[in-house]
Amino acid sequence: MYADLHLHTNFSDGTYTPEELVEHGHARGLNVMALTDHDTVDGCSRMAEACEKHGIEFIVGCEFTVELGGFELHLLGYFLDLECSELMEQLAKYQSVRHNRVHEMVSKLKGVGLDIESEEVLKIANCNSPGRPHIARALVAKGCCRSVDESFQRYLKKGRPGWVPKEKMTAEKAIELIHESGGVAVIAHPGLYHRDEVIASLVDAGLDG
Repeated sequence: MYADLHLHTNFSDGTYTPEELVEHGHARGLNVMALTDHDTVDGCSRMAEACEKHGIEFIVGCEFTVELGGFELHLLGYFLDLECSELMEQLAKYQSVRHNRVHEMVSKLKGVGLDIESEEVLKIANCNSPGRPHIARALVAKGCCRSVDESFQRYLKKGRPGWVPKEKMTAEKAIELIHESGGVAVIAHPGLYHRDEVIASLVDAGLDG
């Protein structure tokens, strides 16, 4: 059995629609797919329907940006209950945080002379979870940078002119929220952090995998 349990669509920073993503998964022989867009489950109903058509098991998921002892990391929630009011309230809150961050970052970029507007970024994003990749795409579209990578390297990474820190929930709160919504909490891409020492604290907080 083949599965991909960390996928994004254009409901956050991915490029494919849920339907297009499922088509690619089906073509590659996937039996299970989980949608884990950033701070949103908006694409899950469409992804579920597309998976059903191809006989692919679908898992409702979401990727949360969290903080643990001043260190930022991502947690994946799987098998989430979309009827959980607390989950939906928290997602709405952090979607608002994302919009505010776009405005703040654009303001800083304009402050260093770049011709960019928040409305242009949000139009490119066209979702409830805009982020730095959408700003990067806007910079490319405006001719300010030649590529998304260049946009990050010159303007959007931590320490660069457009950087604005993101408000995050604690890892403990995220794990509690995932469990409250009937899900399991899993650390995302652990190999990227080079901070294995945080795993024990996450396990103590209830991490499932």
